[in-house]
Amino acid sequence: MTKETFTRWDLAEHLRDDADIIACLNACFEEAPNDAAFIAAALGDVARARGMSELARRTGLTREGLYKALSLESNPSLATVLKVLAALDVRLTCKAA
Repeated sequence: MTKETFTRWDLAEHLRDDADIIACLNACFEEAPNDAAFIAAALGDVARARGMSELARRTGLTREGLYKALSLESNPSLATVLKVLAALDVRLTCKAA
């Protein structure tokens, strides 16, 4: 009998291009529009897919600070979220609920 091994699924490994990233973020905003930690964690996945070091350079924040701010346990400031979105070349838009 062979032993099965499993690896943890990592969203960042599946975000290959801008279209994937936009679809992911839109889905997260649709799924949990009021859950700041969930949105922050999704941004963290996108940041890891794009490269955390490069994103840190573009935002002016440290890598460690980004990892902390974009985790499931966080509640980042709007200023941090906007910096990250700008560095990802993503624009936040609004629509009626």
